[in-house]
Amino acid sequence: MSNAALFSRSADAFVEMLGAIRPEQWDLQGLGNWSVRSLAGHTARAILTVENYISQEEPGAVTIPTAEAYYSTVYQQFTDATAVEARGVEAGQWLGDDPLSQVTSALASAKSLIDSQPSNRIVSIGGMGILLTEYLRTRVFELVVHTIDLSRATGIPHIVPAAAIADSVNLATAIATQRGDGEAILLAFTGRVPLPEGFSVV
Repeated sequence: MSNAALFSRSADAFVEMLGAIRPEQWDLQGLGNWSVRSLAGHTARAILTVENYISQEEPGAVTIPTAEAYYSTVYQQFTDATAVEARGVEAGQWLGDDPLSQVTSALASAKSLIDSQPSNRIVSIGGMGILLTEYLRTRVFELVVHTIDLSRATGIPHIVPAAAIADSVNLATAIATQRGDGEAILLAFTGRVPLPEGFSVV
């Protein structure tokens, strides 16, 4: 399955989740300091940023070669947790009174733009270049992880495709390995020792 198809199916699963959230659940605890609304808003940004980055001028070259490199270098070095939290709250407010309609419209626009791009399309992230196909892998990862987060917060079963979960597991494992934590992952996966408390690849 192509990365564009994985993105589409993962985003559809997120939209399905949004449609099932009941009005009284939006203010429930979501993740960390986020409410369910803020968590959903943050997740929606995995769709909104696709359109935003495609709409920008294409950079001259690829400087971020893979999704793994995005997380192990760019994400680690340039992501500010406080800013991410604030953007999640802001995006939650953007969802408005009809989150399903808001995100459905944004997703339709993103899908149309993706379909119109050449296979070698490069998008700009802070002036750095990454192939759109690799960037979409990072968006699949965000959609998968946070749709599951929403499921855990609300008790609503998710329908995230197994292929998208598999790709996200592969990406997380590769990120950990590039960071020097491959052995810890391997030992945990084979039942030798648990992962250290608080371990995360992002």
